[in-house]
Order: sequence, then structure tokens, then C-alpha cells
Amino acid sequence: MKPVILAEKPSQAKAYGEAFKTVKRDGYLEVAPDPIFPEGAYITWGIGHLVELKEPKAYDPKWGRWSLAALPILPTEYQFQVARGKSQQFNIIKRLIKETDTVINACDVDREGSNIFYSIYRQTGVRGKTIRRLWINSLETDEVRKGFQNLRDNRQDLLLYEEARARQISDWLVGMNGSRLYSLLLQQKGISEVFAIGRVQTPTVYLIYQREKEIAAFKPEPFYEIEGVFQAANGRYKGMAKLKTKKREEALELLTKHGINPQEDGTVTEVKTADKRMPPPMLHSLSTLQAAANRKWKYSPAKVLSTMQKLYEKKLVSYPRTDAQHITPAEFQYLAGQVEAYQRVAGIEFEVASKAPKKRFVDSAKVQEHYAIIPTKTVPTARKVEGLPPDERRLYDEVLRSALAMFHRDYRYAETKVTTDVKGLPFFTTGKTEIDKGWKELFPATKEAKQEPPLPPLTQGEQVKSKIAIAEGMTTPPKPYTEGQLIAMMKTCGKFVEDAEDTNILKEVEGLGTEATRSGIIETIKRHEYIKVTKNIVSLTDKGRILCQAVEGNLLSSPSMTAKWETYLKKIGNGEGSSDVFLQTIGQFIQKLLSEVPAQLQQNGLPETIEAPAKQAIAACPTCRKGAIVSTKSYYACTECKQSFPSVFLKKRLTAKQIEYLCTKGKTPVIKGFVSKNGKKFSARLVLEDGKLKMGF
Repeated sequence: MKPVILAEKPSQAKAYGEAFKTVKRDGYLEVAPDPIFPEGAYITWGIGHLVELKEPKAYDPKWGRWSLAALPILPTEYQFQVARGKSQQFNIIKRLIKETDTVINACDVDREGSNIFYSIYRQTGVRGKTIRRLWINSLETDEVRKGFQNLRDNRQDLLLYEEARARQISDWLVGMNGSRLYSLLLQQKGISEVFAIGRVQTPTVYLIYQREKEIAAFKPEPFYEIEGVFQAANGRYKGMAKLKTKKREEALELLTKHGINPQEDGTVTEVKTADKRMPPPMLHSLSTLQAAANRKWKYSPAKVLSTMQKLYEKKLVSYPRTDAQHITPAEFQYLAGQVEAYQRVAGIEFEVASKAPKKRFVDSAKVQEHYAIIPTKTVPTARKVEGLPPDERRLYDEVLRSALAMFHRDYRYAETKVTTDVKGLPFFTTGKTEIDKGWKELFPATKEAKQEPPLPPLTQGEQVKSKIAIAEGMTTPPKPYTEGQLIAMMKTCGKFVEDAEDTNILKEVEGLGTEATRSGIIETIKRHEYIKVTKNIVSLTDKGRILCQAVEGNLLSSPSMTAKWETYLKKIGNGEGSSDVFLQTIGQFIQKLLSEVPAQLQQNGLPETIEAPAKQAIAACPTCRKGAIVSTKSYYACTECKQSFPSVFLKKRLTAKQIEYLCTKGKTPVIKGFVSKNGKKFSARLVLEDGKLKMGF
């Protein structure tokens, strides 16, 4: 019998098909007989999640209504259904699986890929088939063929599915119960908003709230230092005395004690120079790439992930949803063999320092499911790279240069430490002189990078003229997060680490979400209007602030508790934990919320009545011309008449900008991503006629 290969989505199936001779059929590809598949095979695909959890009302009619009396929603067993509009593709998969004896899971190699495969397979009702797992990190033809030649059994796959299913159900339980509980209690206080609660998204919002509270509570304080500006034979330099005080009097006392006037002679008592080296940066994981792209180009984490997925499907980079920053000797070998070719693509040539693997980059013990993001064996032509969209070109270049840096020289500089004595008071100066740019030539400095003036040549015992003064400064508040920093904060669970090197120290800290889900969580809390991002700075909305005040004091506001849950989920994936135990814990957590939250809302200082945050007008109403169109829980509506627009139309979420086009111009630009009844995507304009939406092709 021909085996059935199930891919996660059509683009993935197409990449697999390119490794074989295929004929396109309705909903699948037929693979011609091949040394790997002597009888041929069928490649079919999901459209993301074809199968989803049923709505609460499917278990019990009372759960169809939002009521405090009906809580908790805790089914004894969980039921799944084929997602609306996706039954046609599901039925094609079901027929193919029924007629074969071997099914190959070729979905993404992570827990969600395992979840998508097994949720579809189990929904077909078919049992007793042999299941194998394709496990690859690249969609290149030779990697795909090698992967199909070396299929794995499904033992690890089943554990990942257990982990993913436990995650899916726990998120559903927390969302269904928490959202109703908080929304209904806050409605009693006068806010007719829906407050979506999430196991990971709510503590993420709370991290931002904590930072805003730190900034609001911050009181700037002056501090005083003693600064010397020294004129030597070969130039000027600055030095600081070892004093930093909140009292100006202490600085004055020190100057008086040494009898120092504003202008004095000084002596260079010590000049020590040491050669320093900085090794090339580590290879990129998804989160380090998201942080770098946000810092350099203000790209959102979601944009980085979607762009990297496109580069992966174009076979230019390895699997992007990875938390590893190391590769194995196999990847290093092909990179080392093609360094010169990669240099030509990057448009920079340098003498290779070494082609021997270094533990800093190559360590099989630190590679689990996936290795770091690197260029694939396929070396593209300069023309192909130039033809990429700007976002893809920039990110490919970043990945390429980080891989090339492994083969470059260390960055070398001379660090000079100078001590200058003025009447017995030492002043200290540190200067840096670049010796060899090394790998840094791969990453041109940005305009913002501060260049410190080099020290003039100085000799021990040299006499210098001094200008001594008390320098006054002010302490500065913590800065609000950028989107890139928010990803890092989620990963380190609220412990802020600016230096990428230091994140290694925090590897064992449980994080919020996973490498693959963090950018999606940020997009979700944007969509729920808890945060807004202006010029890359993340801030809370009024709605987000009310949510955080409401959850303060319970586990929903605790990033560390949620991170511990995430850690236990990983144990399930490793075969060391039980999904039943995990879901039992979630059930107990929900019972605790129901009993404690009503009283907590009073303790948290929320008033008896809260004024709802003002809605921002999107456009004047095109029907009554009196009211304004504003965004509500699940649609856009006029403040004066009955004119409304859905927030989701044919599976496509409509943005405020698109609604503005409809109201002001009567039509939108072409919108991509509508989904027809048979599950196919298409593009069209939306046109407003007599207050109703129509498609314009």
C-alpha cells in the first residue's frame, strides 16, 4: 500500500513534493514510485488546525450562557470537532488514511506539529495504522529525502502530543472560566467589556504593568561625583575619583581634605595596557534573532517569525522555531566546506581564521530537537538574494553573517587603565584602542553606537594640568519595554537581561510560553487591546490596566507560577510528567479562582463602579453621519445608529484601518487571506453598499 504523508499546510506539502516526481490531485499529491517509496506515496496536508475543541455548550446547555452560577466549566472528558469550513480537506485526509497501512507525520517538528497530526488522525476514527515520524530541520531536497529514508518511530511524537494536548486543554479551561469570571464581575462594576484571560497572556500583560508601576513610582535623585579634565603633552582626557554620593557636601569635604582647587597640577602614576579579545557572537535562536531585528529595524517578533518561515519554505534557512544557539558537527561541516561561497553571497571577503569546530558554537549536548538558525547547504545566487523582499533579505543577511562570524578572527582591542594623582586623590580613566576589528567587520556599527574618544599617549610620571569640578547627575527611571525586550522578559520570566551573553546564565529559569508561541502571545494581547505599541515602545491601555488591577494578588499575575506550569508541560513531553496530573492542577486552580476572586477585586482597591475606557473613534458613521464607528468586543459599531461591521469576516480579522477605508472611501484595498466555505484562501476588496459588506474581485 502507498503510505500517506500528512503535512501541516499546503506550502510544506509542496516542499516535500519537490523532492519527488508528483502529480497534483484534489487535496493531495501523488508521488510516483521512487527508491524511497517503491510503490509511490500520497502527500496530503492540513490547513493548520483542522480539528479543535468543542464549545462549552456542546457539553452542557447551561454553559452556553455567560453566568457566574454556571461556573466552573470542567468537562469530565474533552471532545473535538472538525473546524468550520475545513471538512472538505479533512474528508480527503480521512479517505487516504483509511486506505493505507502506514501514515507518516510530516507536520512541523515541535509539539504543535505533533498535536495537529494526532488530533486529525484521532478524529478520523481510524486505528491500528503504523505511524512514522519525519524529523528534519531543513526543507532542502536532499534533507527531505534523507529524512524520509530515516523515519523515526512515534514514541517521542506521542509524548509531544500528550504535552501539546495538555497545553491546549489547559489554555481552553483557563480561558473559558477566567474570561467569564472576570468579565461578569467587572460588568457588575459597570464595564461592559470582555476581558479575555489566558494562562500565559495574562501574566505577560502583568509584566508590563509591573514595569509601568516601577516607572510611575520612581523618584529621580541627584548624585555627585568628582571629575577631572586633564591636559597632557599629547592631548586631553577625563578621569573620575572613586566617589558617588547623594550629598554634595561629601564631595566638597573630599576636595577640601586634599586641598584641591579647581585648577591643579597632577601626575600620571600608573598606565596599564592589556590586550583583550571578544569572541564572535553566538548563533541565533528565534528569540535572539527577534531581539536583534527589533533593535536594528524595529520589526515586531511576529513579523520576524513569519518572515523566517518564508525563508525556511524557500529553503534558505534552517527550522526557525528553535531555542538552541548551537549546532552539531554535521551542520558545522557543511558550513565550513562552503565558507567562501557564503562570503560571496554576503558581499564580504575575509581570511578564515579556523575551520576547526569550537565548543562555543558546536555542541551536540546542547542541541535537542532543533539546532540554531543557520543558512542551509543551498547557497543562493546574488540575484536570488537581491530578488528577496527587503525584510527577508535583511533577516537572511543577519543569519548568514552570524554563521560566517564563527570562522572570523576574534575582535581585539587594547584596554588602557590610567591613574592620575592630584594632591593624593586618585582619578581613574579607562580607554580602549581597537587593534583588529575581526568579526565586527561583518556587522557595521549603527549611527546610534557611541564612539568614545581614544586616550592620548601617556607615560608614567608625566605631569598634567587639571580642571577639577563636582559633576552633578540625576538617577533615571527604568525604561518601558520594546517588543524585542518583551520577548526576552518572557523568556527570563521577568528578570531583565540586556546582554545576550548573560542569557546563558538564566537558561534554567522557567520562561513564559515557548520559543514558538511568544510572538503569538504578544499579538494576542494587542488584539485584545490590553497593550499598544507606539514607535516600538510597549504600553498598557486603560483596559489592560483594569485587567492587571483585577488579577493582582492571585496566580494569574504570577509569571513564575505560569512558568512552572510550562516547565511541567516540558516534563510531559519528556515522559517524566502526567497530563492527568497537570489538568487536575489546572482544575484546582480554577476552583481557587472562583472562590477567591470576588473578594480580591474589593481588596485590590477597585471602586464599586468603574468608568469604562473611552472608545477611540475610527471614522464617522457612513449611514447616520452623526455617530462614530468604534471597536467593541466582537464587531465594529456606530455610537448612534445600528450600523455595524464584523471584526472577523470569512475567517479574516478586519483591522481598524480597513474599516476606516470602508467608511471614508466605500471600499478597501485588496485584502489577502479570506477563506471560502471549502477552506480555500482568496483575496478580494470589501465594498460597502447600502450599509452592507460585499466582495469586490
